[in-house]
Amino acid sequence: MGLYIEAHIRSDLDELWARTQDPAEHQRWDFRFTEINHLPRAEGEPQHFRYATRVLPFLTVSGTGVSAGEKVRPDGTRTSALRFSSPHPLSLIAEGSGYWRYVPDGDGVRFLTGYDYRPRWGAFGGLADRLVLRPLMGWATAWSFDRLRLWLERGITPERALVNWCAELVVRALVVTIACTGLGLRSLLRLLGPFAAATAYLCPLLLAVAISLALFKSPLACTPAARRCLRTPPTRMTAPRLLATLEGRS
Repeated sequence: MGLYIEAHIRSDLDELWARTQDPAEHQRWDFRFTEINHLPRAEGEPQHFRYATRVLPFLTVSGTGVSAGEKVRPDGTRTSALRFSSPHPLSLIAEGSGYWRYVPDGDGVRFLTGYDYRPRWGAFGGLADRLVLRPLMGWATAWSFDRLRLWLERGITPERALVNWCAELVVRALVVTIACTGLGLRSLLRLLGPFAAATAYLCPLLLAVAISLALFKSPLACTPAARRCLRTPPTRMTAPRLLATLEGRS
């Protein structure tokens, strides 16, 4: 598959399954979707669903898909697979497919996904996908997985996690802005009195340290971060056979 994301979540397998398979819970932590709704289905049939993503405040892209899950497997793992498509002319993603795997591992669960999609808009769409959309989708998936981890491990709700992320982003941006512009530096030096000259001499170094910390310091433990997720499969991965059963159903 084109994209691979993995998170180790110290959680009960049943609880993780519920938070990811219930569309009302799923849309709370997954940054890629604004709304997910299951459609009526007959007994024994795969689950069809409708999704929507708010790309801009005035633009929402929607699509449909079909999913199926294996909650009981001989090796103790679980799997779900889906196929999806969007007829919206402004959606760069035309269609795609993917899977989730739930692998019990010691004190938690390896929660991983592999998925790929076909962009539209011809050569331009392919270039836009490689340069912008695909890296963004990989980041958004990893960030969402860590947001889910915080919810399950530490009880930090997805809504609170988003606030934490925004607040930390604002603080980092302010530190960089102040360090680059020297905003309020003269007033601060005047307050230091006889130490002002020595501090002014060290200012370039101190400002460089402040910028480095703002840009590169690891996020706080209560803030979701894509960097905490594995982005390359540790071994060669193959799509589950379950995915083939959904061929032509999306």
